[in-house]
Amino acid sequence: MSTTITVEGMSCGHWEQTVEEALQEISGVTDATVDRERGQASVEGEADVTALVEAIEDAGYTAHA
Repeated sequence: MSTTITVEGMSCGHWEQTVEEALQEISGVTDATVDRERGQASVEGEADVTALVEAIEDAGYTAHA
């Protein structure tokens, strides 16, 4: 399953990596790719969307599915 989440507030590549790492720690995520220019995170796997949004927000960003 593929999920796209809107992420607001990323201003550099370091933040992309921070969000990717936060998402990859969630159970059920098989891959996570973040594009700051598009303001999106693409997540593969069977993770709960609420858990994904919470992980991004815990990393310091605003997110919504």
